[in-house]
Amino acid sequence: MAVTLTEKAAQHVSNFLQKRGKGVGLRLGVRTSGCSGMAYKLEFVDEVDGEDEVYESHGIKVFVDARSLPYIDGTELDYTREGLNEGFKFNNPNIKDQCGCGESFNV
Repeated sequence: MAVTLTEKAAQHVSNFLQKRGKGVGLRLGVRTSGCSGMAYKLEFVDEVDGEDEVYESHGIKVFVDARSLPYIDGTELDYTREGLNEGFKFNNPNIKDQCGCGESFNV
């Protein structure tokens, strides 16, 4: 399996990297947090870590550390606008439960 971006998410990341003026891709991982146990973390990658798994989706490199991969393998990252809200949406097939606010999950 892999971690992928939708075309909208890839375009958003590409635009942000261009405005930022540096970066080689996006790192997606998880951290312990929230009422359900884990939360996603996103950051732009300026230097490649040789231990990351690297996927490419719509021209954007997605970096995932080995510790996070079992929790997010198969995840599709989308960028959505709903009313006045916009942001990344994680479509993770591994989730068994998530908190009511959508900020944390468990597998």
